[in-house]
Amino acid sequence: MATEQAAKRLKTNGSTEGPLIGTHNGHFHADEALAVYLLRLLPTYNPSSLVRTRDPALLSKCHTVVDVGGEYEPAGNRYDHHQRTFDTTFPSRPTKLSSAGLVYMHFGKPIIALRTGLPEKSAEVDTLWNKLYQDFIEALDAHDNGISAYNPADTKGLQKRFNDSGINLGSLVGDLNDPFEEDEKPSSPEEVQVAEDKRFLNASKLMGTSFLRKLNYYANAWLPARTLVRETYAARFENDAKGRVMVFPQGCPWKDHLYTLEDVEGTHGQLLYVLYPEGQHEGSKWRVQAVSVSKDSFESRKPLPEAWRGLRDEELSSKSGIDGCIFVHASGFIGGNTSKAGALAMVTKAIDM
Repeated sequence: MATEQAAKRLKTNGSTEGPLIGTHNGHFHADEALAVYLLRLLPTYNPSSLVRTRDPALLSKCHTVVDVGGEYEPAGNRYDHHQRTFDTTFPSRPTKLSSAGLVYMHFGKPIIALRTGLPEKSAEVDTLWNKLYQDFIEALDAHDNGISAYNPADTKGLQKRFNDSGINLGSLVGDLNDPFEEDEKPSSPEEVQVAEDKRFLNASKLMGTSFLRKLNYYANAWLPARTLVRETYAARFENDAKGRVMVFPQGCPWKDHLYTLEDVEGTHGQLLYVLYPEGQHEGSKWRVQAVSVSKDSFESRKPLPEAWRGLRDEELSSKSGIDGCIFVHASGFIGGNTSKAGALAMVTKAIDM
């Protein structure tokens, strides 16, 4: 069902207290914690009460139910994904949805429009809706449905080099299930439920505020940067005859847009370095960054010269023969100079080394 239809359906509810939301009690997860928060971002749901139960009789009294009940029926405001026949995915994505993905798929566009002030049917809202799903919601859907980010056949025998602790939003929500922070242990089933509900609301806030931070970033930094990256990419031959250097007039989130442009234009691997000022004020220092092989890679296409790596200031300027050098990282992926001219000199020399 289209998101605008879902929003219209909500507006027909005349309750001054908001439609009652239901989800399951007991151990909670990141997906329903976010689903509840997302609903409450909508004006109609903002004053809604929440019932956490598995009692079908109580759930039947709820206007909207998420992550419990065995039904996915948007017309009846039921958003569960545990039934055996469920196989719904987000448009053009392969991952089976959880309650977070279901609620986001139906209500994400109205939420984005409300938070950004953009028209709900605009291309910008559609872009943000897809981007937030792929970079935030989809991982939650996969985690809740037991779907690995990697094909098991591709990782057979692969071992981690270190323990990364598995820290992610899902694990942090999981930690909130533990009542170790409670000063007094509940002595009755009713008190247990009250304490558990309180922890769930903390989990919901954690997930919701994380979502809003991502939305704010993509709407106010990532999306506006797209135009700047396109313009700077088109002008790259002004800095190097072979188009290997981009010079930004200001810092911005450029990586995502760069790799997309390269895919569209068939120029992947051509760009080697990106330059940008550290600040907006006159006299700002400049950064020199080597472009990575791919968006998520730590390997640079052409790191800054090995002889410069780990050096700073006068020692680096002397070694490179370039005035104003500040540093080059030990891995060669980034460096700095006091001026734009110095930064350009660094990459011009680095290309030939």
